[in-house]
Amino acid sequence: MAQEKKNNTTILLTKEEAEVGKKWFLLDASGKTLGRFSAEVAKILRGKHKPTFTSHVDAGDGVVIINAAKIKVTGAKAAQKIYRYHTGAMSGLREVPYEIMLARKPDYIIRHAVKGMMPKTRLAEAQMKKLRIFADTEHDLQAQLPIVAQI
Repeated sequence: MAQEKKNNTTILLTKEEAEVGKKWFLLDASGKTLGRFSAEVAKILRGKHKPTFTSHVDAGDGVVIINAAKIKVTGAKAAQKIYRYHTGAMSGLREVPYEIMLARKPDYIIRHAVKGMMPKTRLAEAQMKKLRIFADTEHDLQAQLPIVAQI
């Protein structure tokens, strides 16, 4: 008679169970490619890097990103990429090229890319609140004791 192996997968059922292992990671964006870097950040925010990942529970960790102004894009995207938003007024569509957005709001570039990789749910909105982005090397989140991670 063969003995069956039991599945050792842990499924989190409550928010309190997920709060136990929360950490903060410090990531350096200097010289990283925007899309690949954003995909890793989204994975950490959702909690997919943990063996206890459960899709309906916020078990992700917090992320602190420094040097957002030094993020890179490949190919001709630096000249062709355009960020669009609408002011709400008639004919209020505004277009901002990547180079100008990088000079004005480098944190917006990464936040926009990460948000596009998250699911479009209320849970993802809560997970995005754990993302902190700084344009240079200085940050004010020493109290969270962020773990320096290499991506």
